Amino acid sequence: MTDAIGSLRVSTEEQADSRAGRDAQRAAILAEAQRRGWRLVEMIEDAGFSGKDMNRPGIVAALDALKRHRADTLVVSKLDRLSRSMLDFAALMDRAAKEHWALVALDLGVDTTTPAGEMMANVLATFAQFERRLIGQRTRDALAAKRASGTRLGRPRTMPAPVLARICAERAAGRTLGAIADGLSSDAIPTVHGGSRWYASTVRKALMGAPETLQAQVRALE
Repeated sequence: MTDAIGSLRVSTEEQADSRAGRDAQRAAILAEAQRRGWRLVEMIEDAGFSGKDMNRPGIVAALDALKRHRADTLVVSKLDRLSRSMLDFAALMDRAAKEHWALVALDLGVDTTTPAGEMMANVLATFAQFERRLIGQRTRDALAAKRASGTRLGRPRTMPAPVLARICAERAAGRTLGAIADGLSSDAIPTVHGGSRWYASTVRKALMGAPETLQAQVRALE
């Protein structure tokens, strides 16, 4: 006999008239369980949660029970009661396959225990993959546009304070930019980008990027 867990969800916006919504979901699941001879071991409910993700106490508990084989089927009356994200749905399908339990969504004919239901689940998973690829392509296009416009991507690099203090002190003492660069290279101090060779231009950029208080001290001593 199939041991099933029913999952109900109503969002915060639906709370005012959620009784009817919960009752409808519960009735659909109970009717399907009776029709197919399932033993409904539990009916979990997430009230006041949206379907934007799976971070809900009820569904988390249900997934843990399925993983521990306390039940072998998760059933919802409508797929959007489980999740509104096709990517989350695809991930849930993968999890169900790995942990050997079935997923049933009554409204769309998703049922991984039957060939037709599994086909429908795979169609939805294909759309999820399509959505994932679109998101990836949009991200790559946006990054390419930023690079083309000269925007520096990634985490900004900062020069270690002791190195910057040394540069400012040596400049204030009257050393040339080239001499400062040669000294840093000789002492094997890496540049802000991890290079081993310093140049006068590199030192100049470091001075220009120094805090205003350090720049003022350098100008005062030059």
